[in-house]
Amino acid sequence: MNILAALASLSALATFLIHTFAGGPVVARPLLADTHLPPASKWLNYYCWHITTVLLAAMALAFAATALDPRFAAFPYLLGPLALCLSGLSAAIAIKGGMPPLRLPSTSLFALTGVLGIAAALAYPV
Repeated sequence: MNILAALASLSALATFLIHTFAGGPVVARPLLADTHLPPASKWLNYYCWHITTVLLAAMALAFAATALDPRFAAFPYLLGPLALCLSGLSAAIAIKGGMPPLRLPSTSLFALTGVLGIAAALAYPV
């Protein structure tokens, strides 16, 4: 078993749960309640919210597959760097919004998942 991939899976799953159940009421509900955004902007942002939800679930499943079956050992080579890129994007958006990067949970949560994913790839090279 690839323990690092299992940890990356748990990190992605925790991020999914935080995003869905804590973030939904704090971010998605106010977005939907907003009456000042143009409809296309509002609904495209809501769509992006759900893209993130699906991506996090897929990351958790893919890292779990890697942890359990070496045939899926290539997944962390894509998902680890992707998670680090998303962490960097989160930090950049926070800075652009005048906030410290760690103010957005996505910065640290994606960083953790990315580091664990890359470690999983390096520990069990394809």
